[in-house]
Amino acid sequence: MGHLTTRDAYRNLEERINWFTQGAPASDTLYKILQVLYTEKEAKWVALLPVRPFTLKKAAKIWGTTEAKAEKLLDHLCEKALLVDSDYHGQRQFVMPPPMAGFIEFALMRTRGDIDQKYLSELYYQYMNVEEDFVKDLFFATETRLGRVFVQEPVLTNEKTNHILDYERAAHIVEEAEYIGLGTCYCRHKMYHAGHPCEIDAPWDVCLTFDNVARSLAEHGEYARLISKEEAKDALERSYAGNLVQIGENVREHPAFICNCCGCCCEALQAARRFSPMQPVATTNYIPEVSLETCIGCGKCAKVCPILAVKLEEREQDGEEKAGKQPVIDTEICLGCGVCARNCPTKAIRLNRRPVQVITPVNSTHRFVLQAIEKGTLQNLIFDNQAFANHRAMAAVFGAILKLPPMKQALASRQFKSVYLDKLLSMQKKQ
Repeated sequence: MGHLTTRDAYRNLEERINWFTQGAPASDTLYKILQVLYTEKEAKWVALLPVRPFTLKKAAKIWGTTEAKAEKLLDHLCEKALLVDSDYHGQRQFVMPPPMAGFIEFALMRTRGDIDQKYLSELYYQYMNVEEDFVKDLFFATETRLGRVFVQEPVLTNEKTNHILDYERAAHIVEEAEYIGLGTCYCRHKMYHAGHPCEIDAPWDVCLTFDNVARSLAEHGEYARLISKEEAKDALERSYAGNLVQIGENVREHPAFICNCCGCCCEALQAARRFSPMQPVATTNYIPEVSLETCIGCGKCAKVCPILAVKLEEREQDGEEKAGKQPVIDTEICLGCGVCARNCPTKAIRLNRRPVQVITPVNSTHRFVLQAIEKGTLQNLIFDNQAFANHRAMAAVFGAILKLPPMKQALASRQFKSVYLDKLLSMQKKQ
């Protein structure tokens, strides 16, 4: 690797990052961001690693060094939250976190002195809030969304609570997690340093991570603090009280994170405002309905809506204008979070189930495959040269493909052009 120039090292890293289903469009700003997060040597090392999980032995072979030296490098990268480690059946594995939710956020999930966080925040703001290519690619490049909204459970009536599914409840995610991490909200931290502090003064210590991600971030560099289920539920309650929206990984089983988001700082909610009516995240299965009989037209629902989906209009009755105003909800863009219902002083807003069920991918592999098919990059997921030898990874990808609807399977087959995949799909049809 000695012959590579500094620019080559970071450009190679850019290319490696863009092997993810979720990429990061190249720009001078991204180049500067990578220079802050990675030294030149680290950029060279990471650019050679697989995008799928890999072992210490695999890393040592790729880098052409001993396992002892490779482990030291891997531990160092975990301490900078540029890698995340996990235990898989007694064997330590490593993986490159994607840009988001991943190494971009991790860098600001705690206060640290080894990098200039103010300068980094200004670069992030330029890259995501000014240039916008990254945000558009992140939230709108695929039909399957990266994140999904959780409904605020306290505003549901007993009748509605009986029908809510477990994976729709943030409290259930907390109960199911083996490890829970609490960190600083990256979004509000970034916006503070960039000169755009949170408009509603929302709490910062409400960023929740789960399981291996939580444990790795806590053990290496203290990017998160391991907490109890009670503390996690308290973070949710504080977030509900602060009118924050819960946005988590768009999977049913074991999501890696739940963010508690404000409309002024969160990139997803900002994208919902800027690019309306396109929705950057998957909605809940609920939609608010206003009872005009009990509504007093106070306008609190419109003030607290994080994506400006509620507007006040003059009331009309029998074709004649009636004194006062009424809220009108744009159901095309409404996320179904329930913040409006929580703030209604007369309980005039109720949440009803949407007429069409929102489909959520089963797990991360399922989501990766769906997004790769939709983006036309399935071959990157499967033919990552460094990771191809991992049969378990291949089996997980194929297993996810076999669970897809026929149209998605056909797209996968065309992209993959594999006799093996075609045979699997034909065998499934015969069953």
